Amino acid sequence: MSIRSKLAELSARGEKAVGLFLTCGFPSQDETSAILDALAETGVDFLELGMPFSDPLAEGITIQRSSEIALRNGVTLRDVIDTAKRFKSRHDVPLLLMGYANPIHQYGVEDFCRDAASAGVDGLILADLSLEAADLVHDHAEAAGLELVYLVAPSTPDDRVAEIDERTSAFVYAVSTSGLTGDDLSNVESVQSYLGRVRKIVTRNPLLVGFGIDRHDLGMLLSEHTDGYIVGSALIRKIEELWERPGCSDIDRLKEVARFASELKYGPREM
Repeated sequence: MSIRSKLAELSARGEKAVGLFLTCGFPSQDETSAILDALAETGVDFLELGMPFSDPLAEGITIQRSSEIALRNGVTLRDVIDTAKRFKSRHDVPLLLMGYANPIHQYGVEDFCRDAASAGVDGLILADLSLEAADLVHDHAEAAGLELVYLVAPSTPDDRVAEIDERTSAFVYAVSTSGLTGDDLSNVESVQSYLGRVRKIVTRNPLLVGFGIDRHDLGMLLSEHTDGYIVGSALIRKIEELWERPGCSDIDRLKEVARFASELKYGPREM
């Protein structure tokens, strides 16, 4: 199922979408695959698989740290694609690759888009890809059947938001603040006002919000004007905590990851 189809299905049910981000190669490459499987089995709506990069400008310290660990583990873009292929062979969960344009240009844009699509990847999110520089990636992604996501921020002018809505083929990603991933949301009312403004402009595509969301109630509050929310840093922190917990078995770690993902989607439940 494509990401676009999944979001349409959820919208028809009146349900907010929840996407989760995990850096490929964190805590290790094998453990990435096990965590992705655990998340898929919770019924997560879609997943973003992070492509490790040495200079992730939009990321806060948590995701930066996970990217550094993945690079120390020797993870390459080829490894990311192979991880995606194995995952998609087992699960019909929409999967997007998220990262930065430089490694893709080094890989070769046409080759990357072809290989990602052949692996079953549904779309791309490139945090540093401006509309002005997007034509080459856009054309090859479209030819390969990959859906593209572009980002907007509180500082994005209305006419720019409208242009992004025209170019996007999956959903518009509304960055909640002008800060980094994982930053605290100190003024929720201001974020809601910004999202309300963007919602009036984004009419062709679903609108999702991300950055700084670490729990179900906050995600639902910010989703008043969006079709759902995306969580990354909070999941990475949870994994760090579990993998550092003394005496915690691999099975227990994966169960806790799955429970955390379920609570992000549905809220805390009585055990």
